[in-house]
Amino acid sequence: MKKSIAIIGAGSMGTAISILLSKNGNSVRMWTPFKEEADMINTAREHIHRLPGVIVPEGVICTDDLEKALDGAELAVLAVPSQTIRQNSRNISKYIKKNMIVVSCSKGIEEGTRMLLTDIIRQEIPQALPVALSGPSHAEEIARDIPTTVVAASENREAAELVQNIFMSPKFRVYTNSDVKGVELGGALKNVIALCAGISDGLGFGDNTKAALMTRGITEITRLGTAMGARPQTFGGLTGIGDLIVTCTSMHSRNRRAGILIGQGKSVKEALDEVKMVVEGVATAKPAYELGQEYNVDMPITREANEVLFNGKNPKQAVVDLMMREKKDEIEELI
Repeated sequence: MKKSIAIIGAGSMGTAISILLSKNGNSVRMWTPFKEEADMINTAREHIHRLPGVIVPEGVICTDDLEKALDGAELAVLAVPSQTIRQNSRNISKYIKKNMIVVSCSKGIEEGTRMLLTDIIRQEIPQALPVALSGPSHAEEIARDIPTTVVAASENREAAELVQNIFMSPKFRVYTNSDVKGVELGGALKNVIALCAGISDGLGFGDNTKAALMTRGITEITRLGTAMGARPQTFGGLTGIGDLIVTCTSMHSRNRRAGILIGQGKSVKEALDEVKMVVEGVATAKPAYELGQEYNVDMPITREANEVLFNGKNPKQAVVDLMMREKKDEIEELI
């Protein structure tokens, strides 16, 4: 079952996945557009900026040559920011053989088109078999062999099971799921809720507030997902509530950290500059709210997140407006 695998993206997740797959006995080539980054990883055997102190196995070769990275590859993994999935898919398409599996480790919704990422891969690489790999999985913990459990989602059962077999290890468990839409929506939308959880922390609010945000957050995620054709059970699993928990509570979470800074009074730009890494929740907030409008689904937390992020609304006022919404019955609100 050992494979030749190309990892597209050498950030924290790309590096962590490379380490995992190399330890599983696979031949791994990792691509970055930055020669300096490739040289650093190949020479220092660690990603000094993203995963300091974590050794990258000798079996992982990093290159800035895309053709070299994909030469002879039997499987490709996209570990890039969600808003670059289309361009990266387009770039690798000519190297992808018919029925070759392309795994997306990214979580997001494309701005403008409001497309999910495996749909973009399918559009740009029609000969590929896309698989979404998602769940509560901080790269910092995967790279350090901390037990992690995720889901491989594909409409093609054999493709999902092959990814399951390749990625599984004593420290990395993989389930399969055919509900690709539910898996991808859960992974994307929880980033918006995590931003809000961080804002709550930055405002000095407590556990009560965060518990409410997470509970009501998964409710609106499930409402939208169900309206779009996903299975409601998916949102009670690893890629729904599981990913929401870890992203709302961990300091590894870029979304939560950015939210904390916004809650403390910094502008969105200042927060993003300080985090210094991609904060997917910011890019996902607008298309998420637009999807809610398209499917006539009430998403009050996502709406207020957009007001704070893009219209300069005071986060404290956003909280008041959420708390003072029209009175509801909780069970009716779950529907």
